Amino acid sequence: MLVDTIGINAGLIWEALGNGELTIKEVKKAAKLTEKDLNLALGWLAREGKVNFNEIEKELFVSLA
Repeated sequence: MLVDTIGINAGLIWEALGNGELTIKEVKKAAKLTEKDLNLALGWLAREGKVNFNEIEKELFVSLA
């Protein structure tokens, strides 16, 4: 099911962020996700309050909350 896949992908992002803040591009590469799967999983984590976003000079960074 799609919800299960989103949860699994959220776990991959969580693991990728374990060593600190990354750009969205770095997270996508580390987790080996498509743009769609990355966005769905980031939305899941953001809704649960588990990630923080920071924009610096038009570059979007994400870290664990």
